[in-house]
Amino acid sequence: MEGAARVLVHLSRGGARPQRAAFLQSVTGHFCAPHEDTALVSAGLDCGRLVLADHSFPGSTSVLLQRPPFCPMKLLAEPQTATLPAELRGRGVDVGVAVLLQTSDRRVLLTRRAPGLSIFPNIWVPPGGHVEPDEQLLEVGLRELQEETGLRLEPGAVSWRMLGLWESVFPPRLSRGLPCRHHIVAYLLLLAKETHQQLEARMQPDESEVSAYAWLEPPVLESIVAAGDVAESLGQVPSHLPATVRVTELSGGQAQATELPTATLLNTAPAHGEDVERVSTGTKFALQLWLDTTAK
Repeated sequence: MEGAARVLVHLSRGGARPQRAAFLQSVTGHFCAPHEDTALVSAGLDCGRLVLADHSFPGSTSVLLQRPPFCPMKLLAEPQTATLPAELRGRGVDVGVAVLLQTSDRRVLLTRRAPGLSIFPNIWVPPGGHVEPDEQLLEVGLRELQEETGLRLEPGAVSWRMLGLWESVFPPRLSRGLPCRHHIVAYLLLLAKETHQQLEARMQPDESEVSAYAWLEPPVLESIVAAGDVAESLGQVPSHLPATVRVTELSGGQAQATELPTATLLNTAPAHGEDVERVSTGTKFALQLWLDTTAK
């Protein structure tokens, strides 16, 4: 993304003209009190930028914006920010899209990021990626879904809505290093008209981005959300869940069904040391919103 045209976050309060969010600025913190981590904002794409505001504007959607309590941008101290390269501090905040694809039989697709990726390797997430200039959010979601999984869905084949916005920083904790990436991720819910078996038959995942995928059922997803991501712990499987879940591993152009310990998906982000295979904190945020939506 260095040197490339990017869609960046711009912020507005009290009707003022939107100003670009700085890389080191907590976007969520711009709209909430220091001790809080959520804010209700109006969001919309405008002329190659994502505008977030505390007031509605033409084309905007009211949506929840959230950061984790351990967000590095919330906790950075001045001596730490002074050590970051000037070009990094001047980058701005990038915009991404991730899609929760719900099938007609109420499964949700999660993918495990390839181990060679520089950002969040081996972490379970929905398909997603950067917003490019002149793209709409649904276009981004469908493009990334096809690029990562080979699954092509036409806009008319799905209904969709925005679930929420997540402030994502990498590394996710200051204990693992100073920030080098800063995004606002728009999570979209896509409702497909087909079952997960029908969709899986058309998948051809890109192994450079995806090392495994799984179609997860609501009881497992509920337990993933309930595990949270504040306390440091290895996953403990509730008694009503099976010990393993079916996933498809990708290697050498081959796809093979296997069993993954359910506990792996219930891991939380370690406060110190190396990261572990787990579902990302932002994904848990989106799944909670999905559960809230389906409960209505």
